[in-house]
Amino acid sequence: MYLIAGLGNPGKEYLKTLHNIGFMAVELLAEKFGAEFNKKAFKGLIAEKKIGGEKVLFLKPQTYMNLSGESIRET
Repeated sequence: MYLIAGLGNPGKEYLKTLHNIGFMAVELLAEKFGAEFNKKAFKGLIAEKKIGGEKVLFLKPQTYMNLSGESIRET
């Protein structure tokens, strides 16, 4: 299994700001592979897809930037 995490901060005030470039990058990758962020788990939003026979989790932690390790650690 692979994990691709994009870091950023949840909330409308951070949407489409440079501070959330990690969220934007992981959203583009997920979209490219046809994965949708439709689940909540690991203190974040996740999208799952099987790519080349391997399970890939795309993660957008919802713990704010400074605490994103909590979300990643849970995966």
